[in-house]
Amino acid sequence: MKGLLIKDFKLMKGQKNFFLAILAIALAMITLSPGTSFAIGFLGFVGSLFSLSSISYDEFDNGNAFLFSLPITRKEYVLEKYTFGVLCGIASLFLGTLISFFSILITDKGNLREMFLTTCTLLPVILLLLSIMLPFVLKFGGEKGRIAILGMMGFLFVAGILLTKIAEYMKIDFYPLTKRLSQIDPRVYILFFLFLAITALAVSCLVSQSILNKKEF
Repeated sequence: MKGLLIKDFKLMKGQKNFFLAILAIALAMITLSPGTSFAIGFLGFVGSLFSLSSISYDEFDNGNAFLFSLPITRKEYVLEKYTFGVLCGIASLFLGTLISFFSILITDKGNLREMFLTTCTLLPVILLLLSIMLPFVLKFGGEKGRIAILGMMGFLFVAGILLTKIAEYMKIDFYPLTKRLSQIDPRVYILFFLFLAITALAVSCLVSQSILNKKEF
């Protein structure tokens, strides 16, 4: 698995111009709107997507057929993609946090506590996104996988609107519940969602292994 990680990091190194462009966008966001934590999420999400790009690179010109002729098991391949995605996501999240931290110190705008809470909240979100996206891309391939992900996101968006409308029609009041939940310590939420995200990632990894075992190259 170490060799696969080295390969993917070298591929990422070849995309340094793209990464520098993303970093420039994040710095522009901070400059135009100091004190905000938007750059943290932006860099974190973009960084986690590098694992999807690496799968597309592996598929290019029937590269998987050659890759699996090497002493690499399909289980190792899946574990490496998840490890690579998590490492890139966390590193990008840390970089975004660092940029926001210095921005707050220099401009004296924003709140350090809120910034760190944002970072801690975004970590399980990134893990959940990886747990959803990676099985789709491994199942359908790079291009079709992205279309499938967009379709699923669209379905969830429409389902969310429908559920809201149904709740309004049935006159269900969520205000007492939200008020009670708002009184809970944010750290409890973060730890709970982090546990859910790690569990989802573990289940997703098993699903991805099953998908790859059934594929022929």
